[in-house]
Amino acid sequence: MGSVNMKDTRDLMRRILPVMLCVAFALFHTGCGYHFRAGGRPMGIEIRSLAIPLMTSTSSYGGFEADFTRVMREEFISHSRVPIVGTDEAGAILSGHLYDITTRPLTYDSLEQTVGGRTITHETTNSRKMKIRLDIRLTDNATGRPIWHEPSMEEEARFEVGPDPLVNRYHRQQALMKIARLLAKRVYLKTMERF
Repeated sequence: MGSVNMKDTRDLMRRILPVMLCVAFALFHTGCGYHFRAGGRPMGIEIRSLAIPLMTSTSSYGGFEADFTRVMREEFISHSRVPIVGTDEAGAILSGHLYDITTRPLTYDSLEQTVGGRTITHETTNSRKMKIRLDIRLTDNATGRPIWHEPSMEEEARFEVGPDPLVNRYHRQQALMKIARLLAKRVYLKTMERF
């Protein structure tokens, strides 16, 4: 009879344990303020539609603002259910200004040459680091009040530098696009994963 009770107790524990774990998990996550989000909908705010106008820039690298804006729009289009519309019909406006765009040498090569009996050393840069800061805000279009504002969101990327200026321009463009994708992901999460 004792072995039957022990077997019954084990069976009962096997059935109850999963239920207890689910309840504990649910209590933990509701207690910390986190709530599960329906796929593609923002948390903590109501955004029926979103406008992402062309970003502005103080950079001498002309024309990349359109690329940044396109990457930002693609991030929201591919991951959210919030429609991207024009500024006049949007419930919220996501506007950004790209500033403090810098590149600096990262790694060097040394080249020694003998000229007229003297050894001359030339240092050449073979990679650079680009850093971009973004001032971005999400504004309620009806009231004009900011929903959130991040004045100094920044990302950086490394790119190769060589003797060919066309190849260097291509590598710099790839670094810009990498930074754009990193910033777009952060902006998306800041907008959609609020809790």
